[in-house]
Amino acid sequence: MANPRALTAQPRQSKLVRTICMVLIALIVLIGLTVLIIWLSLKPKKPRYSIENASISNLNIANNHLNGTFNFVIRAFNPNSRVSIYYDKVEVYVFYDKDKLAASAGQPFFQPHRNENHLDEKLVAQNVTLTGKVAKDLGLEKAAGNVELDVQMKAKVRFKYGSWKTGHRRLRVFCSPVFVQSSKKNSQTTDCHVSL
Repeated sequence: MANPRALTAQPRQSKLVRTICMVLIALIVLIGLTVLIIWLSLKPKKPRYSIENASISNLNIANNHLNGTFNFVIRAFNPNSRVSIYYDKVEVYVFYDKDKLAASAGQPFFQPHRNENHLDEKLVAQNVTLTGKVAKDLGLEKAAGNVELDVQMKAKVRFKYGSWKTGHRRLRVFCSPVFVQSSKKNSQTTDCHVSL
């Protein structure tokens, strides 16, 4: 004969399991709805970047070594109407044919919503060793007066909405190709690709 206590314990356990499952499902649905509502109210958009001006000065290539100064004006635009951006760490690089020519650490800054900043970046190459092919090609482009470069920016950013701030995220900006005419001080505008 079955034990009556054992029979009543089983329905209680199944009720408890069902209640726990219902509470967990309700929590998951509430968290999902909260995230969706926040996302819809913020409507976050990626910041937009472009190279507005580029110039090269004192460019010298000798014995497969490069010296020179690369100047870039990077336009940063925050299109968000409610989200501000903290740039806590900024690094800018210039490449030629996948070879890094120079790098610089930009100044941290804060960008309010619907704001545009112009970053003046000066990257100095001192005695940078180049492969023979890169030195030759760069020398030919310099002689022709039109150098094709790639500019990259990496930044640690935080987003702010009201008093709420996110943790750090890695922002990458790729600007390619950037054509610099060595005979002029200005260059054409180059739009950049943004990865967050």
